[in-house]
Amino acid sequence: MGLVYSQIKLSNPVLPDLSAITVRCLADTGSTYLVIPEHIAIQLKLAILETREATTADGGSYSVPYAGPVRVHFENRNCFVGALIMGDEVLLGAVPMEDMDLVVMPKMLKLAVNPDSPNIPRGLVK
Repeated sequence: MGLVYSQIKLSNPVLPDLSAITVRCLADTGSTYLVIPEHIAIQLKLAILETREATTADGGSYSVPYAGPVRVHFENRNCFVGALIMGDEVLLGAVPMEDMDLVVMPKMLKLAVNPDSPNIPRGLVK
């Protein structure tokens, strides 16, 4: 499967007058979190909440800032999450994708709203 990129909007719900940022993200089902570069965290004026340990694909382990909240918007979906601050690109991990009920369509190299629930997100609570 190739890499799946998409456009999302990120904003700081604590500062509603601050404009949202449209970014290109990698839909990364192997990542747990939303991951953003430092310059995006600065633009969104995010508060650092704590430090978390992140393990990267190459097996490296790093202590990185965890900030939030961040509002993530994709098509007719949105969620509120924390973000790890690291790297040089935005990664949309499994937690925000599950929260918004999004699916990766590998054949089309596309991120999409779950076709089984096109109008509102659906999730398991049991």
